[in-house]
Amino acid sequence: MTPFTRIDARAVPLPQANIDTDQIIPKQFLKTVERAGLAKGLFYDLRFDGEGRPRPDFVLNRPEYQGAGLLVCGDNFGCGSSREHAPWALMDFGVTCVISTSFADIFYSNCFQNGLLPVVLEAQEVQALMAEAKGGNHLVTVDLEAQTVVSPSGRTFAFQIDPTRKHKMLNGLDAVAETLQAAKAIDVYEMRQALAQPWLEGV
Repeated sequence: MTPFTRIDARAVPLPQANIDTDQIIPKQFLKTVERAGLAKGLFYDLRFDGEGRPRPDFVLNRPEYQGAGLLVCGDNFGCGSSREHAPWALMDFGVTCVISTSFADIFYSNCFQNGLLPVVLEAQEVQALMAEAKGGNHLVTVDLEAQTVVSPSGRTFAFQIDPTRKHKMLNGLDAVAETLQAAKAIDVYEMRQALAQPWLEGV
């Protein structure tokens, strides 16, 4: 997992509340366990019409938001089913941070397991970021070490994050990498266990 320290990214406003995981990545794109290539399905039914043509009025199809790396979203982002493909699709599209007033619990946890930073801010702060992004000023800075979000106009908003999750994000540790930090201790334990109870090893 790639460490997350700080990003300076173009922000996209998505003010709709309750955007669920089926809107983020529809069910027809869940047949793969590969993370690459899921960007094509991100917000598919919002980005494209029934003929597969881009909807010019959807924010991610507008030229001023091309190359966006950050979403500023409405309440309860990521609700619905617990598909891990949702953060995969966002990251494959180039989004590495999502800011909202609240997230669905499972989506929130899945973000941290995959290196996507979910940031919770107060409603007035999210509204301020959306207003600036809609106004044509899009560059937002998110500093995980300092736990701050800096708006395009220079306003600074502080956010809270669990210290353990912060450490994992800063160091690029998913569940597997975190376990491997204790690899030597695990090896010692297994050797001692094999000597003490060899029948467990089939010896």
